[in-house]
Amino acid sequence: MENTKSNSKLIRGYLLKPGYLWWLSCQAHKNNNELLASVIKAFNFLVFHALLPYQAEVEKDLRLEHYGLSIVSHPNVKIGQRVKIYHHVTLAAETWIGSEHRIFIGDDVMIGAGAIIIGQGNKSLHIGNGAKIGANAVVTKDVLPGQTVVGVPARPLEIDSSSSQKT
Repeated sequence: MENTKSNSKLIRGYLLKPGYLWWLSCQAHKNNNELLASVIKAFNFLVFHALLPYQAEVEKDLRLEHYGLSIVSHPNVKIGQRVKIYHHVTLAAETWIGSEHRIFIGDDVMIGAGAIIIGQGNKSLHIGNGAKIGANAVVTKDVLPGQTVVGVPARPLEIDSSSSQKT
């Protein structure tokens, strides 16, 4: 009975994590197991309504918050470690599958709900390590490491240092 409970927890823990399933489908693709990659991608789509291509490069610790609902990605995407992506995010590249141009998302990046990141067809787009993309922001240009961008089009959030409290 104990073994059954632990197996059930294990299965629920991974089957309900679309980020892990995306990583798993990418690994299957890397190992030339197109059938398994396609089945996992289809499961992710049917359960979470997320279009997550197995041709992308993602890390195992990717977190798709709110079950990754309705996240859409182009295959020419490379996502770093400890990235957190909220629901209804679009990662779009205006280029063909297999092009050298990609969307590169660094480590420790947070992408808010409804954000749209669009890579132009003639160049790659980079989101630097530790960057934050605000909810519903539309990003069409590189984001520097540690930078927070918001709005349409996305602009860096400026901190007014003169308004800081003095003690």
